[in-house]
Order: sequence, then structure tokens, then C-alpha cells
Amino acid sequence: MYFEKLTVVVLLIFGFVSPGKLCKLYHVLEDEYFSIGCPAVKQDKGYTITWHREQEEKSMEIQEDQRIEMDGRYLQFWPVALNDTGKYNCCLSNGTEVISCYQWSLNIIKRNKESCFKADHVLTGIPGIVGKSYLFTCNDVLHTANVSNITWYKNCERIVSQTEEKWHIEQLKAEDSGKYTCVKSLVHGGRTYNTTITIDLIVNGDKELTGPALIGSDRSTSKAEIGKEVLLNCTAFLGYSNDSDKFSFYWIHNDDIIKPCGNDTEISLCQMEEHKYYEEPGYYVTKILWIKSVKEEDMNSSYSCIFSKGRIICQIHTLLKEISNPDLPAHVFTTGLIMAILFSFAAVFIVILSVVFRIELVLLYREITGTDETLGDGKLYDAFVSYLKDSVPIYGEERKFALEILPKILEENFGYKLCIFERDISPGGAVIDDVQSFIDRSRRLIIILSKNYISDQVMFELEMGLHKALVERKIKVILIEYMPVTNFNFLPTSLKLLSSRQVVKWNKEKSLSLNSRFWKKLRYAMPAKPPLRKTLTTSEEQNLFRTEH
Repeated sequence: MYFEKLTVVVLLIFGFVSPGKLCKLYHVLEDEYFSIGCPAVKQDKGYTITWHREQEEKSMEIQEDQRIEMDGRYLQFWPVALNDTGKYNCCLSNGTEVISCYQWSLNIIKRNKESCFKADHVLTGIPGIVGKSYLFTCNDVLHTANVSNITWYKNCERIVSQTEEKWHIEQLKAEDSGKYTCVKSLVHGGRTYNTTITIDLIVNGDKELTGPALIGSDRSTSKAEIGKEVLLNCTAFLGYSNDSDKFSFYWIHNDDIIKPCGNDTEISLCQMEEHKYYEEPGYYVTKILWIKSVKEEDMNSSYSCIFSKGRIICQIHTLLKEISNPDLPAHVFTTGLIMAILFSFAAVFIVILSVVFRIELVLLYREITGTDETLGDGKLYDAFVSYLKDSVPIYGEERKFALEILPKILEENFGYKLCIFERDISPGGAVIDDVQSFIDRSRRLIIILSKNYISDQVMFELEMGLHKALVERKIKVILIEYMPVTNFNFLPTSLKLLSSRQVVKWNKEKSLSLNSRFWKKLRYAMPAKPPLRKTLTTSEEQNLFRTEH
């Protein structure tokens, strides 16, 4: 074995062995997979292969390592490196003498991180012609490695719809010109390697028709449905003068000429009579193939249009199955209809519940999220309470509600801070200035309304509060209807502009409990604020509201 290797090296050095007919330069991107096969190997005759690389005018035999493998007739790089650039050869030996050697060169190209290809790695494709078809093929891999993915790019922009190794454009357009890059990913030894090829496609305009020719692409596809008819059109250009009818024009299928359409109604496939016409700049003829009822075996079949006038031209048409949306089974449709109705009722029911229990849902949301609308607004009080301040005994209940019940519940149980005139405003000051100042520092204006409410003292509070609410938009008004009022003519007209959501009606019996509608609606109208966790016992509620019975 040692003698054989020595013989190969000596012969290569002194040129006694012909380098063979393979002398090719390969351009490969760095860090990509590359393989090459030694040609004309006849392993059944006992031929062996040795691989060599020329370095410093010497031929060194290539040894396998973690990156370079030899698999039969193939030399594989997993992957190539920049220092792999150089001249290589493979030699065939029958054990005693070298039969032939083949030489090739490898050029490793440094990768351009700003583009998916480099100019010296681009292959010039066959020029395309507008209206004709074009076939793209990804680079071949001389190894049985597992291909995990194929990605195509045009001018470095990914073509999402293309993931096959071969694909074609049925009819080229001028804008189809560009550089098409195919990246094939291989899995080897638990790692993924890429091999890349870039094809430069130049699409030329269709040549001027100077003689007979078929119009359109060499290959085309048509969508068809089982049981439906299909008409395939084939048009040929005859020339610029109507001087002869010497041409052949027909359709073939499975190497048989298709019969012409006639009186025979049983045939399912026939070609109609050709139609000749003139259209600028010359004469044309059309031949239509009529498939009366498409069958399953017609799918993916090819129908060839043959035109002959001096030379034979062929155009191939292929039928592709068009998948139609099948009708839904009756039970599926019924189930779907019932589910749609149930969901509709459920949606309506949820909307109704949201409207009916809007206040409860808002209060629950505030409690869960701990929403606090009072932070950072610069206000001192949550509400200014306006009530009848006359100390006449008949008005004692209203006054007790304003001074005791309201602050007891809102302040001690729900954490609000109220501004009450008799309790919080110092005596001896200017009443009008004090009232205006405290209203400005409050977030709400609570008006405890009854038929005895209007007096000179509260009229100013009312008018000022309504002006700030309706004109300046600086405060919101909450109207507590403490006693039923049948005639509102004594109230300012602007009070009628308040929303009904800002009016809370007190009912002595129903409003006693803290969970009553009255306190929920009042809290809903007040600014959102985390409530205190303190709750009144039943005895405390009874003591608080004892005077209401």
C-alpha cells in the first residue's frame, strides 16, 4: 500500500500520468458544504481512489479528519474553510499502477455579510424571453445527507411561496429579471450546513414575429373540476400575408391525434375546427380543445398543441385539479347553526347583565384593582356637602342625615373625606369666600335635596356648584333626593341638565343596609378610591338609622 501511494506521488510530480479530462474551477462560499466526485469509477474491477492536494509544488495525499470525509468516490468538506483554496486531484489505481488522474481547482470565497451573494459566486443563467417559461434548479448535492430546508431568494428577498428544489415561472415578465439565490440546508453529524447557488436571470423582450410561431408560453397549466367542461385554446401566428393555407394544426394526447368534434356526442374529448382571423400586424389561427367532462384520470395529464409550417412547434397544456369547497354535512350545519344561536343569546345575555349590574361590576373592578382617581389631582376633599342649614326642628332629619349618617358611612366605612360646612368651616370668616374655596378643593358637590332645600344660604352653593360643573367642567354634581319632590319649579333650570346617573334617591326602609342600591349608586358616582375594610355590624346599623323609623 505504501508503494502504491509513493508511485502515485512520483508520477504526479514528474507528469508521467495524464491529468485527465477534468480540469475545472469551483467557487464555493466559506463555511458551506461542498463535495466532488471522482468520475468513471469502476469499483467492480477493484479500482481504488486516492485524493491529493498540491501544496508548495508538492502533491500531498488528503487525510480524513473531523471536517474532511471520503465516502467512496466522493470527497466532502463539512464545511470548507478559506485555506482550502488550491488545486486538487483524484487518481484511480488498480493496485499496481495508476490508471488516470483528474485535476480540479477550488476557490473559497469570503462571505459578504451585507448580501446573500457575492458577484464572483453568481452563475449566469440561460437568458429568458418574455412570455416564455423558465425552470429554476437548486444546486445538486453529491451526498445522501438529509436535506432539512430549501429557501429561495430574489435579490436577497425571500420568495415565501417557493420551497422546492425545482420550480418554474410559467410566463416570464420583464420584471422577473434578477439574481435568484437558493440556500439548501443539510443535516450532518447533528449540525446544519448550507450550500448556496445564485443564478443571474436576464429576461429579454419577445422577439419580433418574423415567421410562424405559437403565441404564449411553451408550457401552461389550467385549473379544472371533476365533471366540468374545459376549453383549451392554442393560437398560432401565420405571417403577415394571407398567401397560403399550407400548415398543420392539431392536438395530441397520449401520442394520439385527438378526433375532431362532429356529430358524435359520445366522445368526451375532441378538437374544434380551427378559426383563422386577421389582427394587427398579421394573420392568426386558433385551435380549441374541448374536454366535455373532466375525469379523475385527466388530471395532471398533458395535452400537446402541434403547429407545423416549415418547422414543428409544440405547446404543452396540463390540467390541475381545482379543489372546490365541499358542502357541509347536514349535522355539521345544524350543530353550527345551534351553536351560533346559543352564542348570540349568550352575548345578548351578557350585555343585559352588564347594563343591569353595571354599578356592581364597576365597584367590583375598583376593589380588585385598587383604582385611585384621587392621586395627584391637588384636591383636598372628595365631596362638598350642600344641605339645608336652618335649625328649625321640622328639618332635623335632613340635617342629621348630612351631619351624621352621610359622613359616618362614606368616611368611616368607605374611606372618603367630606367637607361639611358646620363641621369643617371655621366661624367668623367670609362665608361666600369660604364656600367657594372649599368647593374648588372638592372633587364632587353633593346636594341633599328636599322641598325645603332652597334658601339664601344654600342658593349660592347650588349656583356656584352648577356653574363649575356645567360651564367650567371642574366638578361633578351628585344629587341626593332625600325626600320626594313633586314640583321642581323652585329649582334652577340648569339642574335639569344633570344626568340621571348623578341622581340618587333615598328610601328610608330600603336604603338602611350598606349593600343597598342607594349606597352602591352613591359610591359609583363618587371618585374611585380604595375602600376601608371596616364594616358596620347589624347593631351599629340599627343604632345609626334608629331615628329613621
